[in-house]
Amino acid sequence: MNQSAPWKRLSLLAALVGATGSLCAQEAAATPAPDTGDTAWMLTSTVLVLLMTLPGLALFYGGLVRAKNVLSIFVQCFVIAALMSVLWVVFGYSLATTGEGLFIGDFSKAFLKGVADDSLSGTIPESVFVTFQMTFFIITPALIVGAFAERMKFSAVLIFTTIWAIFSYLPVWHMAWAVDLGLFSKWGVLDFAGGTVVHINAGIAGLVACVMVGKRKGFGATAMHPHSVPFTVIGAALLWVGWFGFNAGSAVAANGSAGYAMLTTQIATAAAVLVWMAVEWLVTKKPTAVGAATGAVAGLVAITPASGTATVVGALIIGAVSAAVCYFCATSLKRALKYDDSLDVFGVHGIGGIVGAILTGVFVRGGAADGQLMKQILSVLVTAGWSGVVSVIALFIAKFTVGLRVSEQDENAGLDTTSHGETAYTS
Repeated sequence: MNQSAPWKRLSLLAALVGATGSLCAQEAAATPAPDTGDTAWMLTSTVLVLLMTLPGLALFYGGLVRAKNVLSIFVQCFVIAALMSVLWVVFGYSLATTGEGLFIGDFSKAFLKGVADDSLSGTIPESVFVTFQMTFFIITPALIVGAFAERMKFSAVLIFTTIWAIFSYLPVWHMAWAVDLGLFSKWGVLDFAGGTVVHINAGIAGLVACVMVGKRKGFGATAMHPHSVPFTVIGAALLWVGWFGFNAGSAVAANGSAGYAMLTTQIATAAAVLVWMAVEWLVTKKPTAVGAATGAVAGLVAITPASGTATVVGALIIGAVSAAVCYFCATSLKRALKYDDSLDVFGVHGIGGIVGAILTGVFVRGGAADGQLMKQILSVLVTAGWSGVVSVIALFIAKFTVGLRVSEQDENAGLDTTSHGETAYTS
């Protein structure tokens, strides 16, 4: 009897098992899986950024308007969130992220063509990246509504924000974040989380809109105090918390870059609150809750483009400078030029975004590259010009289709009842 036969059979079986295991390993290597840590963080970041609009921004803006207009702010934020979600899926994501143009992409991913449950964007499912960027697309036009609050027709708001989002937000996104394809990316501009894409873009649109729509009735002659300061402070607090998803989430991974972005976001915002409060205390003799909340937003805005690259000292300086400059623009400059930017969209987001984008080129960890400051300035100028032109065109289209503002009678009664048939308070 051949005693070696069983051992030969066992050896053959072992070889077959080993070969099968090798083939399985090769197949697994050929089908990359998302990183679970990165995916979990990006799911969380997506929720945090959506929280910034609903209910953060709605509360922040809603508290600042008069009681007769608070629901109009809530409805505008709520419906814009729905509208932008649909536009992003239909063609927004495709135009922003695909193609080889300097200014805009193409329709190759319209209706999310090719985005499957196993398709990846870096180390996360592409579906998560789509939704994360959707939340940016939601909040940016929602920011603009504060500039013309209390007087613009709801239909005009929807027409204007739709046109602006398509022809201003999407191109600037592509210019800044389509890596090695978009204009700003090719220039080497630093915009970690949206100084140009979100804040300068929206701030300039807000300035154009408030001028073209015109001042509120009684502006400059009648007191227009916030109807609920607690709403505003709660909204600012939600924005502050949500901004960690906005900035740290822009690392698109759970890594050191995200951690540093979280750190710089916190310290810049803290510095901005303290400086705004100090300036207000010196000027008006009273540090206000609205001032502290507005200072926080100014710091959050300014650190956004620099959050992934700034030094700790740079973050402190960016927060402090943005608060001082935004305070001047939201008070003295607005009074001097007599434009009615109702909730200081330009004064905080526009100016804060400009300050942050420029100082991003100064306070870079490891030192700024040659010419970085000029690259940053050029990106600011292009974004401001682009958004300004698109805003004018979009507002003219709204004006000649449905009209821009409500009647004087409706404005006096308040948009809650005249536009939406409801009241926020029953007594």
